[in-house]
Amino acid sequence: MRSLLPLSLLLLLAAAYSGGGSARGLRAARGQGPRDSSVSPSVTSAPFWVRLSPELVAVPPGGSVWLNCSSSCPLPEGSGLVTQLQRGKTVSGLSWMSYQLLDVRAWSSDVRCFITCEGKTRWATARVTAYKQPHSVILEPPVLVGSEYTLRCRVTHVFPVGFLVVTLRRGGRVIYSESLERFTRLGLANVTLTYVLSSGPCDLWQPVTCHARLNLDGLVVRSSSAPVTLTAFGEAPL
Repeated sequence: MRSLLPLSLLLLLAAAYSGGGSARGLRAARGQGPRDSSVSPSVTSAPFWVRLSPELVAVPPGGSVWLNCSSSCPLPEGSGLVTQLQRGKTVSGLSWMSYQLLDVRAWSSDVRCFITCEGKTRWATARVTAYKQPHSVILEPPVLVGSEYTLRCRVTHVFPVGFLVVTLRRGGRVIYSESLERFTRLGLANVTLTYVLSSGPCDLWQPVTCHARLNLDGLVVRSSSAPVTLTAFGEAPL
């Protein structure tokens, strides 16, 4: 039995040393764990767009229009519309809002909508224009007094009159043009332009026309009268 004791003691010491090494190895592995673990990078939100459509729309004075504010944001946090126009109904979906604007009478109005997504707010802009093409453009028969023709052009039910230009043409050439930008009336207007034309023999039988043009910041609306002819007799004065 004496000869077995040293061997048993050696085996016990070896087992203890092996267990201690394993514990230290486990503690070392645990200590290295946080250093070896990788940290996931933060996810950056993708940019999103906002659109207000139609971007340019024209309506008759006093009319109404619908504008749609949409976005690529899947879960908007907020949205709204900024305008001085009178608002009507509102219809909404997941990523869009439709707004009704009533009684549009200003000739040009900027409308803005916004949508907030993940803490960021983006805007879009549209323009609403109110105008009325002339109901009629009439060039009355010329009145000849001596060697002068009195030409009278009537433009009816037009809006906005402050952006109207009335032009007289003889044989395709401009003989007179007048802008009415000094008029600021906010409603349908009737305009009468009178012009006295000094004529010569070469003007006889030339066609004369009257043209009305609305210049609305890039939108041009044109109307014309039927031609009248300059004769040697003209019309009798009233």
